[in-house]
Amino acid sequence: MDLRALLASPLGFLIGLSLGALGGGGSILAVPVLVYAAGQTPQQATTTSLVLVTLTALIGIVPHWRAGRVRVVPGLLFSLAGVGASLLGSHWNHAVDQDVLLLTFSALMMVAAFAMCRRTCDFLSRRPKPVGAAVLVAPRAAVHVDLVTVVKVVLAGSVVGLLTGFFGVGGGFVIVPALVLALGFSMPEAVGTSLLVIAVNSMVALSTRLQAGQIDWAVVLPFTIASLGGVVVGSRLAGKGDPRTLQRWFVGLLVGIALYTAIRSGVAIVQGA
Repeated sequence: MDLRALLASPLGFLIGLSLGALGGGGSILAVPVLVYAAGQTPQQATTTSLVLVTLTALIGIVPHWRAGRVRVVPGLLFSLAGVGASLLGSHWNHAVDQDVLLLTFSALMMVAAFAMCRRTCDFLSRRPKPVGAAVLVAPRAAVHVDLVTVVKVVLAGSVVGLLTGFFGVGGGFVIVPALVLALGFSMPEAVGTSLLVIAVNSMVALSTRLQAGQIDWAVVLPFTIASLGGVVVGSRLAGKGDPRTLQRWFVGLLVGIALYTAIRSGVAIVQGA
């Protein structure tokens, strides 16, 4: 087992924690961690990230499923909308320069941080408020399908699929708001269903990567074990308490890593010019 990967693997716990508790976001940390901590190339890191994201999403969805927070049919339809874009993103990943890939990835991380801040302010405030020891839970709303809703789902699903294929991320920071705004999901349902969408999109993108080269299991295994531990803890946090504190800390970490990635990749591009 690669010693460098083993020493860096505790950071995988943060990836799983965010996937389980926030329905996404953690996967966006995987690529810079794998590049700068585990020593992989960006292309290798995006492939390894897809393995991590797929496995942690599949494990993380179980507690949400048992709690009734996964809506299968809308989740699968959302996933199918992004299949073509996911395949296209995987093709683009192999063609782009690795430093350019990292620089654009740092921009994506900043967008994700902003989206998560918006989500904290706009979406989490809509969760049912506790009354005494009880919590009022709104009944599950039916999904109303019209042309506008279909267009929103197709566009959001395509964006998520492209992000998954190109960057090796789950795209939960896009999926959760889309499910809330376009389909009227409650936050717990959006978080649980987003893991289903992440798993499907990641498996589609990963299918093309497996044909291009072998996966470095010496890196994948320690990261996966740590991530699964984080998913278990995060999934339990999702059903109780207020995740806003966790999200604020995560956003700060995300911004810091994005700036570091941008500086490193930007310097490499200038030196290589």
